[in-house]
Amino acid sequence: MTDIVGFSEHLLRELAPQVLGAVVRKQGDFAAAEDAVQEALIVAASKWPHEGVPDNPRAWLIQVAHRRLLDNVRAEAARRRRETDLLAEEQDAHLPAPDSDHEPEREDTLLLLFMCCHPALTRSSAVALTLRAVGGLTTAEIARAFLVPEATMAQRISRAKQLIKKSGESFRMPSALERDERLEAVLHVLYLIFNEGYTSSGSSLARVDLSSEAIRLTRAVQQLLPEDAEVAGLLALMLLTDARRAARSDAEGELIPLDRQDRSLWDQQAIQFGVELISRTLSRGEIGSYQLQAAIAALHDEAARAEDTDWPQILGLYGLLLRITENNPMVRLNHAVAAAMVQGPNAGLALLAPLAEDPRTANHHRLFAVRAHLLERAGDLAAAVRDYHAAAERTTSTPERNYLLLSAKRCRH
Repeated sequence: MTDIVGFSEHLLRELAPQVLGAVVRKQGDFAAAEDAVQEALIVAASKWPHEGVPDNPRAWLIQVAHRRLLDNVRAEAARRRRETDLLAEEQDAHLPAPDSDHEPEREDTLLLLFMCCHPALTRSSAVALTLRAVGGLTTAEIARAFLVPEATMAQRISRAKQLIKKSGESFRMPSALERDERLEAVLHVLYLIFNEGYTSSGSSLARVDLSSEAIRLTRAVQQLLPEDAEVAGLLALMLLTDARRAARSDAEGELIPLDRQDRSLWDQQAIQFGVELISRTLSRGEIGSYQLQAAIAALHDEAARAEDTDWPQILGLYGLLLRITENNPMVRLNHAVAAAMVQGPNAGLALLAPLAEDPRTANHHRLFAVRAHLLERAGDLAAAVRDYHAAAERTTSTPERNYLLLSAKRCRH
């Protein structure tokens, strides 16, 4: 029975965005559709472990959700009964049979992702709505991930739904032009979700549930758009980065930097898949920022030892990345690290100097941490101690703070 329950839960999680996308596409009301789908999922979770999974579980869920939605509409007011009856007749005529398989589930998932990344939404709202509607996380889980009260996150998600509703946009697959315009936002949201999970704030070094969810969703987008080079690049980047997760911390959860990690703990299967994916993608000749970041991650992962890392090639890739990202400050920070590994710590420190004047990075803990590391390598230990402490004061990650304070202690002694 335990295996059946586990299988049902996994299947429901996978089907939820497909079903929600299908119901929203037919009904046009995001909030009402989500409520109906949640009710259908609850019914399935109670029935399937005992009665068995239907031959076409997706069509079964869509049918139940439609009926729940119609029941809710019927209950609103007597004055709307005629409209409700007409709606019921129309929908019953188009409902998929429980054993049919005609619904475009891949398009529904993609449609839902594009809806959640509506241009009217802020990035934080788009991330929250994506995790709720497509990822299947509860509002409480999302609130915990972003360190805000559940009520605050519930309001953020509710406002996002209302903004989408007020926009008056029809629930349809976007045109090729609209898709291209919004795909960048979709990928950026998935990238933010992955980063939030991989470099989590608080007492834990990572939130595996968030990073794993980002990989799952990006894999789904890549299956939907297999020819898109940047989608493949983002998936490869996530896989190649996440492959090192088991070696990033010790038994006590403390941070282990890349050059000191036990590389035998890295996920070689994920590395192989990621390297093959980015290699095929780069050969197409369409180079984007996610592809370049994935190529850099691949060079790190393919090095058997830290000293075998091809830093000159990494430096060249960061140079390309700087040109296509319009001098993104975090890219400039990583470019300085690569320059230091090739040309020496003073070269890296010279590249860091302008970032201290950039308001986006002047007070960022990563700038202080990188500068402290390069100052330590250059032999200026007193300055390194000051910057390690400054970085520790600014980071929100407890394991990272502990590592920075230990580094400062090492320099003092």
